[in-house]
Amino acid sequence: METTRPDLEALSSRLAEVEGYLHIDELRGEVADLEAKSAEPGFWDDADAARDTMARLAAARDSVASIDAARARIEDARAALELGDETGDEDLLAEASTIAAALEDDLSELELSSWFTDDLDHGDAIVTVTPGQGGLEAQDWCEMLFRMYQRYCERRGWKVTVNDAEPGEVIGLDRATFTVSGHNAYGMLRAEQGVHRLVRISPTDAKKRRQTTFAGVEVLPVLPDDVEVEIDPNDLRIDVYHASGHGGQGVNTTDSAVRVTHLPTGIVVTCQNERSQLQNKAFALSVLKSRLYEMELARRAEELDELRGPKRDIGFGNQIRSYVLYPYQLVKDLRTGVETSNVDSVLQDGDLDRFVVGYHRWVVGGEETA
Repeated sequence: METTRPDLEALSSRLAEVEGYLHIDELRGEVADLEAKSAEPGFWDDADAARDTMARLAAARDSVASIDAARARIEDARAALELGDETGDEDLLAEASTIAAALEDDLSELELSSWFTDDLDHGDAIVTVTPGQGGLEAQDWCEMLFRMYQRYCERRGWKVTVNDAEPGEVIGLDRATFTVSGHNAYGMLRAEQGVHRLVRISPTDAKKRRQTTFAGVEVLPVLPDDVEVEIDPNDLRIDVYHASGHGGQGVNTTDSAVRVTHLPTGIVVTCQNERSQLQNKAFALSVLKSRLYEMELARRAEELDELRGPKRDIGFGNQIRSYVLYPYQLVKDLRTGVETSNVDSVLQDGDLDRFVVGYHRWVVGGEETA
């Protein structure tokens, strides 16, 4: 599709809105201030404070650089379009369209980042997938979702650390917990929080009947060190047991798996994929802290949990997204209406951006009722 001047003006207006959201002029000033601070004598005397400053500087620089690059692309597209119109050069007109298409993608990412107003949104995430209604096939669905998210994280360049992957009774997984490390990981992935529904011909049914199965996805933020969550050791029951499943031989030779139960709330967290009992315990406690932090936010606000969403059964009537493989093929988000008939691109290739971006655009538009 050929790009026109109104198309470029619309992109320029979107960029101006993003600049406003990000307070780009203030960010430029922040970059200058942090650069000056990092050049002061004795800056590295307090290593922790210095690392925090350098992280803030890097993030501010990235935001400014992204805006500057987008602005330069708009100017390049304008120049190519004007010269192409004047000379009738089809190659220049095609170049303008190519630049505009790339800019469209860049702006979607910039808009997304500008919508994340909580510091936790920019950090890492802990994702847990559990089977719901549907029996053994729900465990298979749990593993399918687990693989889909691994591919999505790979596409975005995020690091995935599998913390717990408990095999199902016959097929699939009974639970999968993994940490996702990368820019905006929590902000992006909280769009996936909720119940996911699969409709397909049962692979285990000899009569090849259609079956509906469910799995639940929980997304928690990885809390930074400066967020305090006090846990009384007397409120914990810690059990160790023999690791199984995806841990590998080195894991499975010792009682390294850890189950932590928080007695006042009944929250249970397990981890078995780290090499030592201490590592598994540390991760389980970090998940427990994230869940308790989430509960405290809900209590203080006296409303539905902002981070986790409403607590619902993992079954009929509560799904956020449907994946239909039979009698037709369609993946549809029931909150936003975003859909695609290319189910393989979603389930096998992890092509989730249209759903994630669609969700956040919907939330910013004020249509979320939760």
